[in-house]
Amino acid sequence: MSDETAVPLSGRRAQAARNDERILESARAVFLADPGAPISAVAKHAGVGIGALYRRHASKDELLQRLAGDGMQRYLTEVRAALADEGDPWIAFTRFMRRCIDIGAGALTQRLAGSFTATEELARQGREIHEATQQLLDRTKAAGALRPDVEVGDLSVLLEQLQGIRVGDDVRANQLRHRYLTIVLDGLHLADAPQLPSTPPTWQETSARY
Repeated sequence: MSDETAVPLSGRRAQAARNDERILESARAVFLADPGAPISAVAKHAGVGIGALYRRHASKDELLQRLAGDGMQRYLTEVRAALADEGDPWIAFTRFMRRCIDIGAGALTQRLAGSFTATEELARQGREIHEATQQLLDRTKAAGALRPDVEVGDLSVLLEQLQGIRVGDDVRANQLRHRYLTIVLDGLHLADAPQLPSTPPTWQETSARY
């Protein structure tokens, strides 16, 4: 449906959509701080009743699945935007990586992998993400702007490591993530560097954590 023909949400539906977004943002904050937190902590953080939360998510497991899916969709949006960028491939790649830091890509994996039931839909999203990221890497390599031995699994682990930086408040931590991302990008840009030791994480290795 186009923007011109989209039907505006009614007052009640708009409020429900806002509650959904608030619950997801609260779940992200609560579970990143404490993966073992009860679902009631999310309701308290979001400022909604526990009944309202359970009407949307029947269990903590279901809420974590929704949170994981939301994070994967955010990443997929960014990698698709990078692929649609017809400018300099290296600049498109670096913008993509910086946006990944800002949206928290890798943070949920690092904190929550294995703590909820992996669904077929999440597996499908994961495969879609892997394929799109591979396309982005292939294009950047073809331009001679990226190490030829860097693979999708490498990016996944690098983003997880960068999201693991928790120094000071949220603003300071994000500043430091971008600082160290710049160092990482310098290394990734060495297209004629010696071969990296060992091999990158495989799809089986990274997905098995769930």
